[in-house]
Amino acid sequence: MRVILFGSSGQVGTECKKLFSLKGWDVIALSRAEADFTVPSEVYNAVKHHQADIVVNACAYTAVDKAETEPELASLINTQSVASMGKACTELNIPTIHISTDYVFNGQSTHPYKEDDLVGPMGVYGQTKYAGEQSLQEHNTQHIILRTSWVFSAQGNNFVKTMFRLAQSRDEISVVSDQIGCPTYAGDIAAVIAIFIEKLQREKDFDQWGVYHCSNSGELSWFDFAQSIFVEGVKAGVLNKSMLVKAITTSQYPTPTARPAYSVLNSKKLETLLNKPMPDWQLGLSEVCKALALLGSSK
Repeated sequence: MRVILFGSSGQVGTECKKLFSLKGWDVIALSRAEADFTVPSEVYNAVKHHQADIVVNACAYTAVDKAETEPELASLINTQSVASMGKACTELNIPTIHISTDYVFNGQSTHPYKEDDLVGPMGVYGQTKYAGEQSLQEHNTQHIILRTSWVFSAQGNNFVKTMFRLAQSRDEISVVSDQIGCPTYAGDIAAVIAIFIEKLQREKDFDQWGVYHCSNSGELSWFDFAQSIFVEGVKAGVLNKSMLVKAITTSQYPTPTARPAYSVLNSKKLETLLNKPMPDWQLGLSEVCKALALLGSSK
């Protein structure tokens, strides 16, 4: 199996690269120097050049607030290059697996979002990610789009590592308690992608293309998540002190872009197809804290 992997230095990409290599697959992990997502033609040419069996895209512009002042750049990376990728895959008759986000929804729901629920992205980031979904669907019918949420891992920038970084200089921290979602371990997303690849290998007549929600099970607020991070951090040895977490409202912590108040994703469609339940987020948090403790740093 020959796999092109975009975004291999990011959270999901790092886990994918590690897992795919363990499976013995030929992983073509393309760096920005080899395929710059701000230049859609480079993405198209890279896919055509390497002639892989499948393309996995974990590359994205994810700076939610900054996207408001860089809409063109966000569009190039999240939409236009995704379209070019899809077009190249169609010409080679190969599938595309693409990572999307809970930010395609407006957060006004009171129940976990299903794949066919009405979208309504509130900012440039969500808008460009949803446009990317549409462009991939338009250009390559052989697509798997995995929407996920609140991604964390031992690599890159994420909420877990931010909490540990802040704990180095503080004894208490305030975190919003009125935004509800589900943290998702990047390793679990990579595992789902690997299962899909193996399924596509076995089932030459696979026809269940489309959008799937891919988040860990459970739901909680950022405040609840922060509390759990510090408890698990002490247990794993990442922290040697307890932290006081204070609950605040979104209005007390304004950001340039509104966040969904509720963005829990319903992953039942995915679980049914793969015949495998999504793990609880707490298992992933435990793994990440152990990894950070081994690294000896939360940076």
